[in-house]
Amino acid sequence: MPRSNRNSRTSRDRKNAAGSDDFDLSQILLGTRQIESKRGREWNVQPMTAVNALKAYKCPGCELEIQPGVAHIVVWPNDGIMGAESDLRSRRHWHEHCWRVS
Repeated sequence: MPRSNRNSRTSRDRKNAAGSDDFDLSQILLGTRQIESKRGREWNVQPMTAVNALKAYKCPGCELEIQPGVAHIVVWPNDGIMGAESDLRSRRHWHEHCWRVS
């Protein structure tokens, strides 16, 4: 009998290995959101890949434009004082270097 080259793990096993059945591929494509502390506040920091950067934004750190197709990060408060919707509306696009040195 010929040998099978297929992996013995089922697709269900692969889903569980990825973390859960609700594994979201968009998190891999966009990058993983992290929470960082800076200037006495908590901030959500989400990488934006060059492929997904479709618009131009003004970086609040250097006041220069982030061109479409340039990888950068998106930052918004994580404190929820004004509510999650308000926090999301206040998100800003930064050059990664500008965020790190601010």
